[in-house]
Amino acid sequence: MTTAFYTHADCKRHEMGAWHPESPERLQAIEDQLIASRISTLLEHREAPAAQESDLARVHTADAIYRIRENCPNERSEYDHFPLDADTSLNAYTWRAALRAAGAAIAATDAVLAGEIDNAFCAIRPPGHHATPKEAMGFCMFNNVAVAARHALEVRGLQRVAIVDFDVHHGNGTEEAFRDEPRVLMVSFFQHPFYPYSGTGHPAANMVNVALPAYSGGEAVRQLVNGQWLPALHRHQPQMIFISAGFDAHREDEMGQLGLVEEDYAWITRQIMDVARQYAQGRIVSCLEGGYNLSALARSVVAHIKVLAELE
Repeated sequence: MTTAFYTHADCKRHEMGAWHPESPERLQAIEDQLIASRISTLLEHREAPAAQESDLARVHTADAIYRIRENCPNERSEYDHFPLDADTSLNAYTWRAALRAAGAAIAATDAVLAGEIDNAFCAIRPPGHHATPKEAMGFCMFNNVAVAARHALEVRGLQRVAIVDFDVHHGNGTEEAFRDEPRVLMVSFFQHPFYPYSGTGHPAANMVNVALPAYSGGEAVRQLVNGQWLPALHRHQPQMIFISAGFDAHREDEMGQLGLVEEDYAWITRQIMDVARQYAQGRIVSCLEGGYNLSALARSVVAHIKVLAELE
């Protein structure tokens, strides 16, 4: 397998304060662990291009795009950060980082569909799955996976795609972007009740949302994947699979209270790979979402990538 690793230095320049868990150090920890695990050289490293505003506009309103672009502080600003909500803010590099994050997902989609690579992991930030069509929220500026999925449908002409989200938080922005869109199946699990307190109220027919109580572990996740995700994915027969790869459901991550470990993420990835081989010629694009314990994040990403690249 040829697995590409997309990232860009701009993604490390966006930051929301030294106290903030969604930090540039997250990407550095992943890169360091890839080297320590001796698999970095086995991946195809690619630099993320910048998305165009027209790419973002397939998912986001003009006002949502304007608010990010025009409110980033500059060297003449009185403030280092511009707050969007209580835990999401902009700095001088946020616009560039957000374009690189969405651009990585789009470029990976094009490369996979062109047959240049088999699959890809995008080590990007800011993350995306909370960003709704109308607003940024929850550490997220633009919905990277949603932008890539729209690109696959509207530009590349695919008829069916699937989005798999295993972050500890519900991907409310992704659900809002694709609610009642029959070409898109979204399957997810998330801790509930928990931020953003969504995903359980009469989801659309194309959404398989599985809420888990705090302290659920890997066995509960494997049961829901086998019992609910996989039947839906087989019915949908996606031509490409996108992954919102959040690793904050790890038992060492204090952001949530679920109990996954690296082998659980590897197991989930194997199931997704099997579906992709059957219906999508193995085509997968995975994009980083959450994961805030640096050691657990890095180890889990490596476990995920080892499966994608068949390096287990």
